[in-house]
Amino acid sequence: MANITLNNVKLQVADGITVLEAARANGVNIPTLCHMDMADIKMINKVGTCRVCMVEVVNPNGSSWLAPACATDIWDGMVINTNTPRAIKARRTMVELFISNHPKDCLACERNRNCELQDLAADLNIRDDRYAGKMSKHTKDTSSRSLIRDPEKCVLCRRCETMCNEVQTVGVYSAVNRGLETTIGTAFDFPMLDTACTFCGQCISVCPTGALTQISNIGEVWSEINNPDKVVIVQTAPAVRVALGEEFNMPVGTRVTGKMVAALRRLGFDHVYDTDFAADLTIMEEAHELIDRVKNGGTLPMLTSCCPAWVKFIEHQFPTLLDIPSSCKSPHEMFGAIAKTYLAEKLGVDPGKMVVVSIMPCVAKKYEAAREELANDGNANVDYVLTTREMASMLREAGINFNSLPDEDFDKVMGESSGASVIFGTTGGVIEAAVRTAASWLGGETIKNVDFKELRGMEGIREATVKAGEVELKIGIAHGLGNARTLLENIRDGKCQYHAIEIMACPGGCVGGGGQPFYGNDRTIIAARAKSLYAEDEAKQVRCSHENAEIKALYAEFLEKPGSHKAHELLHTQYVKRDKL
Repeated sequence: MANITLNNVKLQVADGITVLEAARANGVNIPTLCHMDMADIKMINKVGTCRVCMVEVVNPNGSSWLAPACATDIWDGMVINTNTPRAIKARRTMVELFISNHPKDCLACERNRNCELQDLAADLNIRDDRYAGKMSKHTKDTSSRSLIRDPEKCVLCRRCETMCNEVQTVGVYSAVNRGLETTIGTAFDFPMLDTACTFCGQCISVCPTGALTQISNIGEVWSEINNPDKVVIVQTAPAVRVALGEEFNMPVGTRVTGKMVAALRRLGFDHVYDTDFAADLTIMEEAHELIDRVKNGGTLPMLTSCCPAWVKFIEHQFPTLLDIPSSCKSPHEMFGAIAKTYLAEKLGVDPGKMVVVSIMPCVAKKYEAAREELANDGNANVDYVLTTREMASMLREAGINFNSLPDEDFDKVMGESSGASVIFGTTGGVIEAAVRTAASWLGGETIKNVDFKELRGMEGIREATVKAGEVELKIGIAHGLGNARTLLENIRDGKCQYHAIEIMACPGGCVGGGGQPFYGNDRTIIAARAKSLYAEDEAKQVRCSHENAEIKALYAEFLEKPGSHKAHELLHTQYVKRDKL
């Protein structure tokens, strides 16, 4: 312990922590901008670039100096003042300087009313642009189909750089140039589409301003909805239903499935379906593929392939391992493929006039939908992807009172789902769903205990061995691309052996996706969303994918059986070796 004096109060605090941590532990608020607290994964951004958290440190002789609270460690006998005129003036000056070089288009900015720079200016009572003058000019990058990079709104906090390099280990962002010419950019100023970016969107999640935002497809979707010649169907991912309510001030983790369905109908979608149905379909194909590999000496481990960001990660970073991911398309892509064939026939709709829209917790799904490999006969499986945040924006734009909506059910034919499909939205959920079906098939009957709790948790990397008939399946799980890198390196180097692995790019899985409501790196919010998914799973009458009656009908009427020629044609894909740069 260390003895310090904080704002004239003598305290004992843990030795080795920063001034910021000591202040927060004792109820003293110090504003920050560049700081990014992610202690649960042993990484705290301590670069101290913004100087917004300045405090005054007093010497024994009475002299003092300013220090950044986030990057200054405490010591025994330290005297700190956080609210002196000198400290407050320093903070105000830094924020005023940021504002002087920041676009003044707040009303039209996507982060309006949800911008940390805006909040800081309000908290510090800044009402004038005291340092107005020449501003930096940069080109906006919209190449990726998933995210927009607008350097003119960048405050050089370097949180995106920390997230991309230290947490996700993708290494796309870096500080370029010096002084007034400094920007956060890509190598050789390449467009994002030409980099190793996975479009996971975690940089968007930590960006304090509008320098990094998602590409919006709201306008195109409105046009399709109002086109009388089109039949527009929409599907919703499992993680959306436990996060959408946060946009309308509901408690974190509230399940809003029924209200979400009602809201989509009121927006004008012709048919509303559940991506969970396609998650069950994914398990049918994935479990079949896993059993085939285990029994017939196929390539092991088999890696789940539902996360497009992690798929692009392995294509860039581990191209020699491209034979181990499952060939299954992700659930929403499977849904699109079946919708434009089987469902179109059921509805009597010309597939050429059908528009498939996906509501996803993920910005990488926007890029995924545009991949050439995920099309049949040149027709994209999914036409547009909207994030959870975009759906909330459409509801507000349409004046729909979400909280007062009644609960409604998904349309049938492709609307029924099992509990296994619901947990796709959290880390460990996909592989647990696959094990439920694989264990049932290997044992010859549906298993009684479907809760494989040893596969659950929030540890970045974990493993478990589960009994599946007479086979003991060794499972590996990772969430976050930095953890995925460690796991893949161990596999490549022969340090560990598994039958199957689940990888998700985002913290906590899809519940922490880059298109979800901003959660400020508060992992308790992610955990609450995951808990809600498990609760919905437990409440389901059908909890295994192979017991879904609509899935059985789909195979009986159209696909024949898992792994059939038609199933491979519509539901499976291939991967592309990509350079790191």
